[in-house]
Amino acid sequence: MLLASPLGGTVRAVTDVPDPVFAELMVGPGVAVDPRPDVSAVALAPCAGVVAALHPHAFVVEGDDGRAVLVHLGTDTVTLRGVGFTLHVRAGDRVATGDPMITFSPADLVAAGLSTCCPVIAVQADPQAVRVLLAPGTVVVPGEPLLDWT
Repeated sequence: MLLASPLGGTVRAVTDVPDPVFAELMVGPGVAVDPRPDVSAVALAPCAGVVAALHPHAFVVEGDDGRAVLVHLGTDTVTLRGVGFTLHVRAGDRVATGDPMITFSPADLVAAGLSTCCPVIAVQADPQAVRVLLAPGTVVVPGEPLLDWT
């Protein structure tokens, strides 16, 4: 399964995410995208499937093969209680790769003292089955191939 970048920004190693749940691969392997803090960001679906979980600050898309991808918008953003996030889908909706999911402002995260780093995680995947396609430091555009999950 090819996973597209849900955001534009700079690719970061998941081990560099300032949250041990992601950095220590507790949820699964992946990568992170750090969006530019000076523009509003629209997080896109990284793959086709069903919205299996949806929160103002995160979502999970489950593909037809049962594999799930988590996109978390910033770290510790649950503390914002949804303020500053606009949802474009509902749990249970079917989405295509690249469909708009959530709009947010990375500048608001910075102003709240939170990291803008957005993990993209292959939930409970074997780390050997997930290959990061872009090196850390690479600038990625929304929709560009980001991960290959075999």
